[in-house]
Amino acid sequence: MPDVRAAIADRPLVLDGGLGTMLEARGHDLAGALWSAGVLIDAPGDVRDVHAEFVAAGAEVITTASYQLGYDNLGAAGYDNAAVDGLLGASVRLAREAAAGRAWVAASVGPFGAVRADGSEYTGAYGMSVGDLARWHRRRIEALAGAGPDLLAIETIASPAEVEAIALALDGIDVPAWISLSAASTAFDDGGFADALATAASAPGVVAVGANCCPPELIPAVLGGVPAGVAAVVYPNSGETWDAASRSWRGEAGAAFAEAEAWVDAGARLIGGCCRTTPADIAALAARLAGPGNNDAAVANHDRIGG
Repeated sequence: MPDVRAAIADRPLVLDGGLGTMLEARGHDLAGALWSAGVLIDAPGDVRDVHAEFVAAGAEVITTASYQLGYDNLGAAGYDNAAVDGLLGASVRLAREAAAGRAWVAASVGPFGAVRADGSEYTGAYGMSVGDLARWHRRRIEALAGAGPDLLAIETIASPAEVEAIALALDGIDVPAWISLSAASTAFDDGGFADALATAASAPGVVAVGANCCPPELIPAVLGGVPAGVAAVVYPNSGETWDAASRSWRGEAGAAFAEAEAWVDAGARLIGGCCRTTPADIAALAARLAGPGNNDAAVANHDRIGG
């Protein structure tokens, strides 16, 4: 596989979409505290198959099913640390099998709030110090990096303090990473989003910063806050809104990627979907980013990464 840093310097890459959304479509109940991590444990073949669906749709980067995997929540479910390490490694292996040399694998590193499963990734209200958060993130980052992904997808980071913690946790990690903030988090209501992006961009090994798990209409403001000369990563939800109290989605899906070309013009180099986006959405995005007359280039890149 070519270096992903060189690839995004050349052109935008298409990310995958909502892994959990597609697992639910296969009949899995994600209402429990482990979310899609429970499917990784009970039905790993379905996780692999959903990854493969996104690759077939044109995703050039797929994210692993490790977003909710943590030592504390899985410990409460009866898994010791060695078992958690094994599951983190399995998430990378399944994605690699599904990619079959046709896509880069990004190991998903979710926020502390994802492991709590209480919606706090939309508030950042953790009651933890930066140092405690850094230590909490470091062990999982080390385990995922050791499993051999192409990069780390550090996602839905919910507050300036958690961004600082991630920057500390990445020190000495020899795998490129993107850091994507929770643009819908109330922790940024009083400002500080652009400063948090700058902190993220200065972290060791970071190749892109941006936002995910937010309405598409927030993306232009996110791109406006990305430091000059830094690649941006954006992957919004379908347009629906998550209600943490009822653990359900409200509203209607919109055209998640209607402004994708404008995002590219504003510096986005990793573009995909988050919750409620499907392989059909990603296929449409891939076709749009290829553009009229660019199919030969798209095919050439497909061949270049092993397709």
